[in-house]
Amino acid sequence: MIAPAQNRLFNILLTDDGSLNVRPAIQLMADLPIDSKCLVTALRVFTPFESTEYATVVANAERTKNLLQSCNFQFESEIVLGYPTETIIEYATQHNPDLIVMGAKGAGMFTGLLGSVAANIVHSGVWPVLIVRQPYKSLKKILLVTDGSAHSQATCNFLTNFPIPSDASVEIMYVLPESPAYFAVEPFGMAMIAMPPLEEQELMQKQENDGMNLLNAVQNLLQEHGLQTSTVLTRGDPSSQIIKIASEHQCDLIVCGSHGAGNLTGLLLGSVSRDLVLNAPCSVLVVRKQP
Repeated sequence: MIAPAQNRLFNILLTDDGSLNVRPAIQLMADLPIDSKCLVTALRVFTPFESTEYATVVANAERTKNLLQSCNFQFESEIVLGYPTETIIEYATQHNPDLIVMGAKGAGMFTGLLGSVAANIVHSGVWPVLIVRQPYKSLKKILLVTDGSAHSQATCNFLTNFPIPSDASVEIMYVLPESPAYFAVEPFGMAMIAMPPLEEQELMQKQENDGMNLLNAVQNLLQEHGLQTSTVLTRGDPSSQIIKIASEHQCDLIVCGSHGAGNLTGLLLGSVSRDLVLNAPCSVLVVRKQP
């Protein structure tokens, strides 16, 4: 087996919201074989509404520093006045992190302020974003979502350089469309027209063959970098299928691109990554293709 590629995470930005949500994020990073030269910056953004609670903000930042002291990497702490999304993006633009890490509550509890901040950073920035959801136990089962697009290729390349624990495995997933159909131009827009049964069956078989070819190609790439892999091919609504497989297989992390192949599919998969950020049953790593 070929040795895993040396990881390239040397600059990590950890967003600290002042709550205990940051603890599972630190626990996950502690489980990664990160180079001791890696610098983790814990950024605490406090809003003007918190200006009278500065002492509490400092105390919470100190608690985060104490948690980081047990990890095998360098760290520093920053406290900045501003609004979360704008301040984090501005700070990341200035310091260009290899990864942004955010803590989060469990599924179904992530639709408030922090959820919108994470979703905005995922889709407004150019950096990979790792959202660590409670409860965090370990990082042994990773679900990689692929669709053959340039964004998926960037995601695969990033994963081959990501410091994955040696005992972790990667399941590669491809979701086929629910059913083939013609698109026809109607007077008031596009309309889907069902295919004849025989033609539909042939197209579905071709889609499955193409899907397996893609999964095999990605599997070969990851195995060349020493990763343990398996594949899963499903058909249906992408968000629902990904969440279903992640739940059934008890995955610890979902890895996906921020967009997909083609304009129409790209819009669809952009919404998929947002759905995963908000509703996945486990942690999520969203990788953007660098411009």
